[in-house]
Amino acid sequence: MTAVRRCTDLSSLPSPAPLLSRLSSAASRLLQMRKYGSRKEGGGGLRNGRSSSASRPGSIDPSSWKYFDSRAVGIPAGAIPRNCMAVLQMLKRKGFEAYLVGGCVRDLLLKRAPKDFDVITTASLKEIKEHVFSRCFIVGNRFPICLVRWRGSLFEVSSFKTNTTQVKGNENVNCSEDTDGRDGGDILRWKDSLRRDFTVNSLFFNPFNHRVYDYVNGVKDLRKNKVCTVIPAHVSFKEDPARILRGLRVAARLGFQFSSETSTAIRDLSPSIMDIDKPRLAMEMKYMLSYGAAESSIRLLRKYGLLDILLPFQAAYLSDQLKGKSSDRGLMLMNLLANLDKFFSADRPCHCSLWLALLAFHNALVNSPQDAQVIKAFAALMHFGTWDSAIEFLNEDVGAPVTYVPEAFGLSGAKVDDLMEQTSHLASLVKSSVDTLTCLNTLKQSVIRYPGASQFSGLVFVSAREKGRVLGIFNGLDSDLTSYDKRRGMHGIDYKLLEDGVTAEVRFVLGKVIMDTMSAESPCASTDAAAALPRPAADVTDADHRPLSTLFHSGESE
Repeated sequence: MTAVRRCTDLSSLPSPAPLLSRLSSAASRLLQMRKYGSRKEGGGGLRNGRSSSASRPGSIDPSSWKYFDSRAVGIPAGAIPRNCMAVLQMLKRKGFEAYLVGGCVRDLLLKRAPKDFDVITTASLKEIKEHVFSRCFIVGNRFPICLVRWRGSLFEVSSFKTNTTQVKGNENVNCSEDTDGRDGGDILRWKDSLRRDFTVNSLFFNPFNHRVYDYVNGVKDLRKNKVCTVIPAHVSFKEDPARILRGLRVAARLGFQFSSETSTAIRDLSPSIMDIDKPRLAMEMKYMLSYGAAESSIRLLRKYGLLDILLPFQAAYLSDQLKGKSSDRGLMLMNLLANLDKFFSADRPCHCSLWLALLAFHNALVNSPQDAQVIKAFAALMHFGTWDSAIEFLNEDVGAPVTYVPEAFGLSGAKVDDLMEQTSHLASLVKSSVDTLTCLNTLKQSVIRYPGASQFSGLVFVSAREKGRVLGIFNGLDSDLTSYDKRRGMHGIDYKLLEDGVTAEVRFVLGKVIMDTMSAESPCASTDAAAALPRPAADVTDADHRPLSTLFHSGESE
């Protein structure tokens, strides 16, 4: 007997026979009585029931397991990179099943370019290394994976055989009894979905048969623009506090909202991110701020009290600037981040040294406000590469002067010699302010200037290596500018060099971001709900394909 599933293909399917329908309903009610677990953990134990749908992985309910044809919602074969397909095909040729899994499937459904493509296979990690990709590396302790490099691309390949032993509470589920007679592939994928963080990240895609599999109502949450944990949120975040940051990343990048349960758990457990090791924190911050969602990420971090822990100076600055205000419209920090986001996306990121340098630059201005003309000269010098080019830009710039309080005051009309000296001085201030990101004592002294700042977390996650990278961006700017020459020889951005953190490319883009922020056309962001996050894309489609809102809609309670 195969698992009872609802299947949506290109054509409409007839309703199931009455007998089959009654049997399915009866089986569903019976299976819902079997709980995922009853053990209590602090305030939130393992339990059935979820905030965003009636049936969740608190019970084994195969009637909620669904699949649909990827072509029905317009996922073309060309959406998967050739190198990724090669990895999938090599696993298949060796007799293993292989799927795309996680955020890449979510993004393909939303018509967004995925950040990366993760693969999961029925092969064990040992089999992957011995029989398929002999040069791959097995990394990770808790959830080990294979890193497979294929023709210049890097892919994370995980194994069902590893993951099914890692599900928290799995010992409370008697799968042999509850899923007796069910399809083995469904059971394997369902068990793996229980270990994942959020429902929208728990989708599987087999490009060979064009099927997308959904076992935890991930598509329903995509339709609702919701971020919900797979297992109860308090349990999920206690199991792995980094999921809090990953959830914020998903919400910021997609413009989604959290379910009420997930939102409450984030607020309750936000201090637990202090238990995450610093390299992991740095990685999560990189994913939040380097992929075109820095502005919305900072807002969400502040909303949930996490900015006070991770970037306390920026948190104190925003709290001080927003006293008595309902909007962050006009704040220099938010405009800098908005202009940064214009250049990047999930498949076109920047190196973390860029946004670290941007934060150091802003810190310097908060502590030592500067003439707007000096700031423009500093930015133009980085962008164009020579002092003569910077002066030429300033002479041709006829835009209205932009001022920010407290960072930038009105144009003073300084002479060229004075402007050069002030620009060099600003560069030295920026280099000194890098310590506010890397040195605990310097950071603490900077935060002290805000009496109303939250209790200092005592956390600095930026490494000495990254400090060196950031300082390298400003090298030479604090000396004789007449001999400064950092011209690149091209006009557009080289995104490969930028992602790799090549100093010249990072400097070039940083200058452009600051120049845009100091122009009259600088975007004015708002903390209003409509403007706080990017436009959701759950129903983006074209005339030839069905939107997600039509999937599994008939006969379902919302």
